[in-house]
Amino acid sequence: MPLTRRTSTLDALLSAVDCSFRTVWAPPHGSRPTPRSQSVSPPELSDAERQLAGALMRVNHVGEVCAQALYTSQALGARAFSRQEALAQHLEEASREETDHLAWTAQRLRELQDHPSRLNPLWYTGAFGIGLLASAAGRATSLGFVIETERQVEAHLDSHLDRLPPQDHASRAIVDQMKADEAAHADAALASGGRELPTAIKRLMRAAAKVMTSIAHRI
Repeated sequence: MPLTRRTSTLDALLSAVDCSFRTVWAPPHGSRPTPRSQSVSPPELSDAERQLAGALMRVNHVGEVCAQALYTSQALGARAFSRQEALAQHLEEASREETDHLAWTAQRLRELQDHPSRLNPLWYTGAFGIGLLASAAGRATSLGFVIETERQVEAHLDSHLDRLPPQDHASRAIVDQMKADEAAHADAALASGGRELPTAIKRLMRAAAKVMTSIAHRI
């Protein structure tokens, strides 16, 4: 039976620091190609449509910055607080999949001649702290936080599909795949023992997300 090397708390901390710098400052690189529509030639967008699509993709990019922070801090907490290596590896795998989303949204922002949120360091720091708090509450709550986060993101992406210009097939293909991935992450967390969070916590998460998305839409 093969032995699994347990990652030390120091190793986990250094890895979390490295991930933080790479997420906020370095160009992201996904493991999967960017989803593309079947449209032969991309349609022209008006200035207003391009600006709307750029604002929505900036919000989605912020969401992926926060996802990296959440998963990284929760994995760190799983090792530092409760020595749960399997849980930490589960969270790190989800983080790697979310890196694809980070790369896709960054690429689409460039194509739309728009920019990521200038407040990304702030968003990352806040989400990292929230992830640590969730991990300190134990495995079931930490996974429950993943479930609720992914469900809210899935609903958020669904609303973006309603708002994106109908002819912006490139952005819509990315959002469609992201939505499917988020649903899979929520299902995996539920199957791994996550439990529903209290209603008050869910409402607080929705309120915080609304503030973040409203600001990121513009800045």
